[in-house]
Amino acid sequence: MAGDFKHTLLKIISIFSVVRGYNIGLIVLAQYLTSVFILAHETPMLEVLLDPSLFVLVFSTVAAIASGYIINNFYDQEKDLINRPQKSILDHMVSQKTKLSLYFVINVLALLFSSFISLRAGLFFAGYMFFIWFYSHKIKKQPVLGNLTSALLSITPFFAILLYFKNYNLLIFVFGFYLFLILAIRELVKDLENIKGDLTLNYKTVPVVYGEKATKSMMSILIALNCLVSVLLVFYFELRLMHSFFIGATVYLILLLFMIWNAQRQQDYNRIHNFLKLLILAGVFSILLLDPALILNKIF
Repeated sequence: MAGDFKHTLLKIISIFSVVRGYNIGLIVLAQYLTSVFILAHETPMLEVLLDPSLFVLVFSTVAAIASGYIINNFYDQEKDLINRPQKSILDHMVSQKTKLSLYFVINVLALLFSSFISLRAGLFFAGYMFFIWFYSHKIKKQPVLGNLTSALLSITPFFAILLYFKNYNLLIFVFGFYLFLILAIRELVKDLENIKGDLTLNYKTVPVVYGEKATKSMMSILIALNCLVSVLLVFYFELRLMHSFFIGATVYLILLLFMIWNAQRQQDYNRIHNFLKLLILAGVFSILLLDPALILNKIF
């Protein structure tokens, strides 16, 4: 009995690992913070949090992204076995057949739930899920295009809540581009981190095709662009305390740039990857700095 429970628990943990529960939790948090403090800032917080349509929209996003991680894991099983052997052992607790079944079930759920909101939402998620599959099946192995597509697919869920609230705030688009650049940098770091598996399985990633130095040069350009966007955000938008995040993040990225050029081993790139994750997490919580007084008003 205890053995069955342990096996079931390991399978649940394995599924959580496959769908990258941490990333999904971060996306849910980002969607709700954006909804409460930017897109519906004049609406009482409880009303936004308890909005059933918004909940369904966020659930559809979670389902669509989870299905994307599952199909990615399905196609990358061999590569992950080389690059992340320990994580792969955990992921192997769920069979390829089960992953494929989960992928189809979750896709159907995302499509059904989003269609309850509106036909437009249903079509949005149908298109999003198709492009996730197309990316995993075809585009992922293409240098540069694969990296940019992955970064773009990561920020696409925010457009779903923009459509829902019909609030096309320019700040969201500029901040979205800022986040896109960070995600593109992270994708290149992941390529350098996973170069061993990519070379073995003939994946045409940026480091494999153009070399490590060229990849680092591309990241340098993306970091420079990111710094320019930070300047735009600080000087042309009323960000209140949020401007301190962009100033701090610029210094943080410049320090990371030195780390990137000095990195040589997989462990070095893994460390940089984790530092970028921390920056993304800080970026999500920086939304709270946009108007601290509004937070107090909404809570009290």
